[in-house]
Amino acid sequence: MRIAQVIGRVTLSVQDPSYKGGRWLMCNPLEAEHYNTACQTLPPLSAQSSLIAYDSLGAGDGDIVGIVEGAEATAPFDHDIPIDAITVAIFDSLKYEPPVSTSSKH
Repeated sequence: MRIAQVIGRVTLSVQDPSYKGGRWLMCNPLEAEHYNTACQTLPPLSAQSSLIAYDSLGAGDGDIVGIVEGAEATAPFDHDIPIDAITVAIFDSLKYEPPVSTSSKH
């Protein structure tokens, strides 16, 4: 799962009926150093490429979301669907502590 900020919506004039009940959001993945403050202050746009994710949770502009990509993105559907990214969480707060290195130099 990647953590991203919703930076916009995608408007489609035609959409496959398989996607009924959801919408498409433009999301910008966050850098790890912004995880702890992302829900309080909007993080800067990252250097990572933005992506489009299917959303049925109701996320909106500025929300911090969890995104699953690849084959796992199809898991919520009970039918075959061509999808590559889906929102799976809307975060109210985040607490990230980077792992401590256990390697020692001798």
